Amino acid sequence: MMLFVKVVDSGSISAASRAMGQTPSAVSKQIGLLEDHVRFRLLSRSRAGVSPTVEGRDFYTRCKAVAAAFEEAAAHIQNLDGIPRGKLRVASSVAFGKSQLIPALPMFLDQNPEVQISLDLTDRDIDIEAEGYDAAICFAEQRQDPDAVLRKFLKSHRILCAAPAYLARAGTPETFGDLPRHNCLRIAGNNDRNDWIGPNGGHGEAACTFEGNSTDVVFRATLAGIGIARLPFYLVASKLRSGELVHLLPDYSQKNAELAVVFADKRNMAPRTRAFVDFLVRTFRGGPEGCTEMAQGTGAGVAERGNAPRPIDHFG
Repeated sequence: MMLFVKVVDSGSISAASRAMGQTPSAVSKQIGLLEDHVRFRLLSRSRAGVSPTVEGRDFYTRCKAVAAAFEEAAAHIQNLDGIPRGKLRVASSVAFGKSQLIPALPMFLDQNPEVQISLDLTDRDIDIEAEGYDAAICFAEQRQDPDAVLRKFLKSHRILCAAPAYLARAGTPETFGDLPRHNCLRIAGNNDRNDWIGPNGGHGEAACTFEGNSTDVVFRATLAGIGIARLPFYLVASKLRSGELVHLLPDYSQKNAELAVVFADKRNMAPRTRAFVDFLVRTFRGGPEGCTEMAQGTGAGVAERGNAPRPIDHFG
């Protein structure tokens, strides 16, 4: 019954299977057994997904109430002692997850030994409740669900950069108006993130020969010398220091690139979720890019227990 609710909420068997940690075939089989048991077809299946039948809608309403009661009872029992435990399902943008979150997770797991993390790196929009996530990390500007709670934890900005090999081949832009003559890399299907508005309101981004489905893909393409990209500072800082990338037009930056963690507004928030949210804020709150003594090379190299490491590199 709870699985049936998850399928209806997500609108597809594949999404429900991901949320429940099962295969699509296993989910389909269980829904079929449930339909055999109640002697009604509960779902209409099509290439676009699934939707409840007339009988399925009525059954869904009752199953939803049962599922909510079970989850509330389970959360109450698990939260009695306040100790973070159990599987924490997290979704994160690909670039932040690879460059910042994963390097920080050993400290979180050391502080919370009874928590197990299931991490999904994706740049698609996440419905945390329908897909069964405890938390999702994204740019604050990407927030979709007005009912979810959003907590900002990293104030970042985006800058223009390119590899020396590209600049040697195509030349270095001196003004924002030079950009239309360059190969400006895009994020596939994301019109807002591809709108490069200059300091005087002009648009600098032009048609390009490459687009990627995530910021991380565009970052890798920039390192390869394919073109100019606008990327989060936290992602490129170490490459600027090493000379693998060059910061272009330093007077230009997009300031509204704050990262946030989104979670459901639940009265009985699991201690593991609360611990994770607090950990993100504590780890990445220092400075506009979260730089710390460790990132600047002045730390001792070993963080004290309870003081999370800051993996973000600082570019002064």
